[in-house]
Amino acid sequence: IGARKWQGRKGGGQWARAKSFDTFLPLGPCLVSPSVVGDPQSLRMTTRLNDEVMQDGSTSDMVWSVYNIISFLSQETTLLPGTIVLSGTPRGIGFVRTPPRYLKNNDRISVEIEKIGTVYNHVVEN
Repeated sequence: IGARKWQGRKGGGQWARAKSFDTFLPLGPCLVSPSVVGDPQSLRMTTRLNDEVMQDGSTSDMVWSVYNIISFLSQETTLLPGTIVLSGTPRGIGFVRTPPRYLKNNDRISVEIEKIGTVYNHVVEN
C-alpha cells in the first residue's frame, strides 16, 4: 500500500515515506519457513480488488530476484532471522491503468502468494 501523492516529483520522491504510514503494511495470515516455500523465484502472486483480479504474476517475473534483493540489502544492513524483506508487486498496479484505479472507501483487497497464504484487507476512509 502506498500514498501515491508522496511518490514521484510532487511528493519529493519519498518512496519510503509513501509506504510507511500506519496501517500500510498488512502482513499475515502467517509467516512461513523457507522449507515450506521452496524456490522463492517460482511463486504465483495474485491481487484481487473487490473479487476482480488486478494482478496475476510470478516471482519469476520480478525485475530483481529474491536473491538479488537479499544480496543488495545485506551489503549495508544486517539481516537477522525474522527480518521481513519486501519485494514489490507484479504488473497491473492501479495508477498505471487506463483509466487509473485507486483504492476507495469500502474496497476489499486480497493478496495471495502461493505456498504462503492470503491476506485480506478492507479499506476504511480516514
